[in-house]
Amino acid sequence: MSASVATGRRRTRAVRWLPIAPATLLLLLFLAGPIGYCVYIAFTDMQLTGSSAVDFVGFANFRRAFADPAFRNAVWLTLVFTVLSSLVGQNTLGLALAALMRRASRPVRTVTGALVITAWVLPEIVAAFLLYAFFRREGTLNAILDWLHLPTQNWLFTLPVLAVSFANVWRGTAFSMLIYSAALAEIPQDIEEAAEVDGASGARRFWHITLPMIRRSIGTNLMLNTLQTLSVFGLIWAMTRGGPGDRSQTLPVFMYDQAFLKSLIGYGTAVALLLLLVGSLFSVVYLRLMKVDA
Repeated sequence: MSASVATGRRRTRAVRWLPIAPATLLLLLFLAGPIGYCVYIAFTDMQLTGSSAVDFVGFANFRRAFADPAFRNAVWLTLVFTVLSSLVGQNTLGLALAALMRRASRPVRTVTGALVITAWVLPEIVAAFLLYAFFRREGTLNAILDWLHLPTQNWLFTLPVLAVSFANVWRGTAFSMLIYSAALAEIPQDIEEAAEVDGASGARRFWHITLPMIRRSIGTNLMLNTLQTLSVFGLIWAMTRGGPGDRSQTLPVFMYDQAFLKSLIGYGTAVALLLLLVGSLFSVVYLRLMKVDA
């Protein structure tokens, strides 16, 4: 009797797996398969040109990366770019816009939301060329500064990381604004009204009531924004190509340069895996912080 029950349970589990079996197979084929192949490539000396023979080199590509000053520079610039444009820029500006729009009139909310979301829905390459035209020596920003009789400069040469960080903030703030708008809409009005009656100022209500009640949304937004920012390539490549020199060469740009311009596929793939590791570390930190807050 017990054997028949166990058989029945196995059949039931098999039947439950049937609806998701095609999706699982596709994920294994088109996601897990390429990732596994990339892991294999990272441990070889595969190149796009030269000898077709591929040798297993173990951790040589990873040792080369950590000993490469250009790689360390790319890691530093990636962290700067991520902190400026994601942790500080998109997150803070998105929360500020959501809080202000919550109390603004309907026309103001409509116009502001349309302008911010328009920047978000633009293709990345279009947004990159718009910001390139804004920051270039003969661009819009210098024209405004010249009209105000203020000094101008070639922003893409003197401050390339700040320029691409601003571009990423301009393009990606809408996502944070939508996340925080939905989170703020869930806060009961009676709680804020009670705090206002008790004499709490707007800043105190925001710090002690609003932020604690949307902390999980803040953690989720930070994690998603960080992962997206770590992988930004097209925006930087179209605006500066990682230059001048390597002063805006983040890890995705460095990886592309090594793998496809210098034909070092094995080394470039190893850098890609290290970038994946950095993103995983950020995710673990955010998830642990959210778990502690809960």
